[in-house]
Amino acid sequence: MTNPSYDVIVVGARCAGAPLAMLLARQGHRTLLVDRATFPSDTVSTHVIHPPGAAALQRWGLLDQVTATGCPPVGRYSIDFGPIALAGAPGTPDSPYAYAPRRLLLDKILVDAAVAAGAEFREDFSVEEVLIDDGRVVGIRSGSTVERARFVVGADGRNSVVAKAAQAKQYADQGPLTVGYYGYWSNLPTDTFEAYSRPGRSWAVCPTNDDLTLVVGGWPYAELAEHRNDIEGELNRMFALAPAFAERIGAAKLESKLVGASVPNYFRVPSGPGWALVGDAGYNRDYITAQGITDAFLDAENLAEALSALDPDQSLPAYQEKRDARAMPVYEMTLGIASLQPPDKQMIQLATAIVGDQEKMDAFTRLNSGVTSPAEFFAPENLGRLLS
Repeated sequence: MTNPSYDVIVVGARCAGAPLAMLLARQGHRTLLVDRATFPSDTVSTHVIHPPGAAALQRWGLLDQVTATGCPPVGRYSIDFGPIALAGAPGTPDSPYAYAPRRLLLDKILVDAAVAAGAEFREDFSVEEVLIDDGRVVGIRSGSTVERARFVVGADGRNSVVAKAAQAKQYADQGPLTVGYYGYWSNLPTDTFEAYSRPGRSWAVCPTNDDLTLVVGGWPYAELAEHRNDIEGELNRMFALAPAFAERIGAAKLESKLVGASVPNYFRVPSGPGWALVGDAGYNRDYITAQGITDAFLDAENLAEALSALDPDQSLPAYQEKRDARAMPVYEMTLGIASLQPPDKQMIQLATAIVGDQEKMDAFTRLNSGVTSPAEFFAPENLGRLLS
């Protein structure tokens, strides 16, 4: 390619694309960031940034801007299985809190940080074609506008135009497992990320901006059509499975529409000649573990490192290896939770053994917040320690 205008073009400017553009621009790369949306704007989201994601914001110098929106810190997770409930601290001394900011606030902070770092940003910009020359992705086209780059990155979600153009292969596929709906309630105070698990049902509660509380709940994807016309009623029937919570939310007020989504589960090969994928464009998992934003942040850091190498084409395969080593165990755990089956014998034994022991409940909470890998947590020696 002869003198491309940019080193990297990033298609998609939300939780994966904007941080990637920011990190690349901070390293001196000529970076173009584009998105079909305008900002600030909302998007469907589980909102939660677990402590590893908050640590990334801290590394980037952006955490103070998130907290300045009034989004409260969350230093406690509770997990209610019905007969047994566990509660613990989700983070580490260096990053003790989770946050659940509204996306119209968070995404604007991330875009502004990319621009401040020197990335060029174009909103209301739809990519109509990904340009390929002799088997290598070389740029994008929108209308009569053509831009070329050494690399084009798809940060444009599960319907990524970059992934489609590059024919990125999928693996470890699993169709949608759950369907979830969420809204914002007033007069439902909490300082805790609350998760409730019942056979065939699951819901979670977390404080967000403007003294509102996010509540998200769901059921098997196979029941999508059955409950589509009575979402609020089905949510209330689900909440009744935990009478104390049903009483609390019964005194609260729903301040928004209920928004729903179901997503496929997959990994895609995330790179090839002149292209790469980041965030949901590269892999997607059910919303039930709320790992999407945190994964996007860590994925962006990983890809920024690969693209900044002396020879990115040689470094990108390692990007996939590093991504999958971190994400695959969480992905597999997420699929298991999203099956919405009653806890198995091992989980009942574990929960019974650790309830009331704060150190062990903290360890279990760090598994659910993504601080501890499932591979590490479920290692025989660690389980032996927890069960002793």
